[in-house]
Amino acid sequence: MIFERTEEHPGAKFLFILACFVVVVYGLKAAAPILLPTALALFLAVLSLPIMLWLVHHRVPEGFAILITVLIFVSVVGLLILVASQSVTELQGNLDRYQNLFVERVGGVIDWVDNRSENFAISPYITVEAITDLINPTAVVDIVSGTIGRIAQFVGTTFIVFLIMAFMLGEATVFPKKIRHLLGQNGGDEGRLAKVVTEVQTYLGIKTMVSLTTGLVLGLWAYVMQLEFALLLGLVAFLLNYVPTVGSMIAAVPAVLLSIVLFGSVPHALFVALGYVVVNLLFGNILEPNLLGRRLGLSTLVVILSLLFWGWAWGPLGALLSVPLTVMVKIWLENTHDLRWVAVLLDKSPPPVPASSGAMDPEAG
Repeated sequence: MIFERTEEHPGAKFLFILACFVVVVYGLKAAAPILLPTALALFLAVLSLPIMLWLVHHRVPEGFAILITVLIFVSVVGLLILVASQSVTELQGNLDRYQNLFVERVGGVIDWVDNRSENFAISPYITVEAITDLINPTAVVDIVSGTIGRIAQFVGTTFIVFLIMAFMLGEATVFPKKIRHLLGQNGGDEGRLAKVVTEVQTYLGIKTMVSLTTGLVLGLWAYVMQLEFALLLGLVAFLLNYVPTVGSMIAAVPAVLLSIVLFGSVPHALFVALGYVVVNLLFGNILEPNLLGRRLGLSTLVVILSLLFWGWAWGPLGALLSVPLTVMVKIWLENTHDLRWVAVLLDKSPPPVPASSGAMDPEAG
């Protein structure tokens, strides 16, 4: 329960909690220039910690282990940015051709419907201009390039992000000893903190591996379906897989539109969409829940709200990291006794009913 019955002023306490929540929210918004690089560095540090520990375990000096780990992630992130920027540049170069093909396809569909309808023509009501205004390829590319441009602009602070990451990795072996010294006799809190760190690391590791596999499979699927920019489509699927439910649908849109523009075939577009649906059902609804466990799941409403909240607070990168950030908060709440009720509200399913509740069975007695 949120409040015990013995409390005298639960309403005042609720208002106090609500006021604290508002202060924290606007604090996150105001401190975004500091907190966003720190959150991204923490995200990378948690993912790279097993690599550093493996190197240290194999007698690599800690300083060199941190340097090697950071260089590996710098290379990976730099490669992703290079691929994305080159693909978007090529996409902008082909924009006029895509727009002309799109207008041609739309006009062909309208003519096909008009030729097969004897008493009703859609051309006076639905025109090529109206559809191109509704689905404007130029606007789509502008949105994509603008988002990547903002990410590239943020990458201008990459040095700071990786510097913070390096210091976090350096503290990873020392921080537990500091916590043990501060806690003294209260060793239970140390175990709780270790549990939080382990669950966060497990979630981010599994989520990243599933997202990477999803991006690779969908990129190969786009290549098999002879879609241009298959590498970019795979990268988009990899990034958007961090946002469940909504991300998979958004990732399928550019592939389906590109299929329509290039081939002008509804069966081909449906087959491309079917591939996205199958991959996301297998990975998102079967593989990932079994690896993570139902207890780390978020309800669909919480996913949408977290996407809106973190996007408002921290921009495009906040939206991209919205679900991992919310899951990290949820794990922390689950391991905090007086705030566990908030984690229950965020969960996908209600907590299991205790065995003692069987006494309330109406058939009993």
